[in-house]
Amino acid sequence: MKVSISGIRGIYGKDLNLYDIYKFSSIFSSFLKNSRKNVKCIVARDTRYSSEIIKKIVISGLLENQINVYDMDVSPTPIIFRESKKFDGAIIVTASHNPLEWNGLKFILKGRGLFENELKELLSIHPYHSSDTHYGNIITITSSYSDELLDLIQRSQHNIKSKKIGLDSGGGASCFIVDEIFKKIGHTTYNVNGNKEIFSRGPDPTTDNLIQLQSIVKSCKLDYGFSFDLDGDRLVVVNKKGQKLNSDSTLLLCIASTIERFKIKDFVTSLDTSNSIGQFIKNYNGNLIYSKVGEANVVQKMWDTNAGAGGEGSSAGFIMSNFNWCRDGILASMLISTLEQPLLRECINMISNYSQIREKIPIDNKLQESLMEKLYQEFKSDSTEIITIDGIKIILDNHSWILFRFSNTEHVLRISLESVPSRVKFVYKNTINRVKKIYDQIK
Repeated sequence: MKVSISGIRGIYGKDLNLYDIYKFSSIFSSFLKNSRKNVKCIVARDTRYSSEIIKKIVISGLLENQINVYDMDVSPTPIIFRESKKFDGAIIVTASHNPLEWNGLKFILKGRGLFENELKELLSIHPYHSSDTHYGNIITITSSYSDELLDLIQRSQHNIKSKKIGLDSGGGASCFIVDEIFKKIGHTTYNVNGNKEIFSRGPDPTTDNLIQLQSIVKSCKLDYGFSFDLDGDRLVVVNKKGQKLNSDSTLLLCIASTIERFKIKDFVTSLDTSNSIGQFIKNYNGNLIYSKVGEANVVQKMWDTNAGAGGEGSSAGFIMSNFNWCRDGILASMLISTLEQPLLRECINMISNYSQIREKIPIDNKLQESLMEKLYQEFKSDSTEIITIDGIKIILDNHSWILFRFSNTEHVLRISLESVPSRVKFVYKNTINRVKKIYDQIK
């Protein structure tokens, strides 16, 4: 089981069981209450097979501690984050983009995820079992997210041209919802994988095969295809040629749209984001600050610096602070669908100057510290600069870098790298061979 600022995640029935769910729900109850009364907490889930039973256990843990539960059943993560601003907190039953056998819990405080200091405080709490015979209440609610998103887009005073859009929700929580929003804005939609709990592809569109979406975009001559992960916070874009864009391209298109529509100047992106995004922001006289990798780390840096938008290139996760304090794939898709053609072409030209490769290697947790020390020694002679705010980022030259860091959500070493297209495969092969050699030596 992985416990981090991203929440708790594990393989259901193996290293994540119902007792773990009950324990963390009770701990979060105590964290929310903190001597207060009439505490209100939203509970929602994604469409994984195990999510319904887990949600019932979450609710029982909250009710026992006199927390009033506001049930939104199957709902995308971005909707719960925005709705939770009106409440004390929220728990979402989801493992986001992880494989279907995984599940977990995301904890939300008044519209944002936990920061690192809050996670430490949460983990220091012992599960509390009330002897009080009074319980919380369950109230079923709906969200005004759709209308609020449409209002945000429409009040930016840019013309919105009708587009033909392909949508692939992957059987996840965004089924039906994104279709409804796009139709309201005036777009024509074509759906694949649009039925909840019917999974004809994997849960992560950044790595999954999107043949069905690519096919319908080409055959129906659509303007875009948009694919979402199971809880709707990640977005992948398919262009009108049926080509799947990489995750950094998705983030760049979102940032370009916020510059065009909302005149945002200050941005935060994670350390593993493409140089093209920094260059684009600089070209428009904006400011960019880097954060540690992880949605909560980006959010905290945005919070601290009063940045207007940001995100993670690696996850195609876009965050816009005046609308939502989380990765919001639905907002991202809407912003990209309304991007003007000249700026779209500029973004594509900018991103074509760079190429990224991301890899993950299963690693024994006990060897993490030793491996990272060896990697530092191995690659320091190649570097012009080394950044250690999150793992090790080796700056090779003005266009090339390698980032080694251990995942917050899986038992893996994540390797992200970027270079010019003509050199990126060489950098990748050289890096992977050296990493595997070092790991084999210390196992």
